[in-house]
Amino acid sequence: MYKKIVYKIRNEVSLNTRQLPFLCTQDKLNYQAARKKHFENLPSISDYEQSLINKIKSEGVAMTSLEALSIPSTKLMFQAAKTLMPKIPSSLSQNKKEYVVHASPEQILEHKEIFLWGLEQRLINIIENYIGLPVAYHGAYYRRDTVNPVQLKSRLWHIDPEDRKVLKVIIYLNDVDKENGPFEYIPQSLTDKIVSSLRYNHGYVQDKTMEKVISPLNFKSCLGVAGTVIFASTGSIFHRGKIPIYSDRYTLFFDYTSRNPIVHNHYGASFLCKEHIELLAKNLTPQQRECLFWKEHFWQPFSW
Repeated sequence: MYKKIVYKIRNEVSLNTRQLPFLCTQDKLNYQAARKKHFENLPSISDYEQSLINKIKSEGVAMTSLEALSIPSTKLMFQAAKTLMPKIPSSLSQNKKEYVVHASPEQILEHKEIFLWGLEQRLINIIENYIGLPVAYHGAYYRRDTVNPVQLKSRLWHIDPEDRKVLKVIIYLNDVDKENGPFEYIPQSLTDKIVSSLRYNHGYVQDKTMEKVISPLNFKSCLGVAGTVIFASTGSIFHRGKIPIYSDRYTLFFDYTSRNPIVHNHYGASFLCKEHIELLAKNLTPQQRECLFWKEHFWQPFSW
């Protein structure tokens, strides 16, 4: 509990002080210098993968499919995810405000193909080319978003504050249309204007506030069948999970930042303890281990 409080205070200080003109300018210069220095070390990618990155940079989101990505371990990962689907309960408590249930650490360990898919080299190469710096893998999350009217946290408009570039890879495990909770976003160009209009720093924005500065016609929903993949630059665009109306939504989320994030989360990779992560990492390559155990070489703010 004590560590949690310390990290919360530290994160608030980081988010607020980086808005100060001098620190903001110096931080930006250091960040740009680090990306420039790393540019020559970026891994090679295909034309198709580059097209995804270009789309993320311009729009904030790029959609594709597991089949199109052609990642070697996809079949095992997707089978494991489907096997786990009926084992995720619709509720874990009597709390009426509960709107999402995650797979437990034990379930993730049992179906390790899910967690390890997020470290596949082809995927890391795409992410590193987008972020422009060595990648930190924050883990895999298996979500069941349930049908109920609760509109809190991730169901409200927000921008992820963890880093200058945050990338989430989202996989739909069931077909998702407008009525069962699609991932929604506001395109990059419009997000920039809204940030200025609302003087947004971090936190959640209610619909009624958002609709004062932009028409709902500009909200974009990511619709797709099971196996749809969404690359979302969640540190750069307003986004949310729309409330499911007719059926629950099942998804996998894989989270990535640079290894010098603004917000230093207290939970390590996903919600797994270090012993569990060590078990999962047993057969990883040195580069994959660096993505997973990045905190052991954590750079302090402004020390690029």
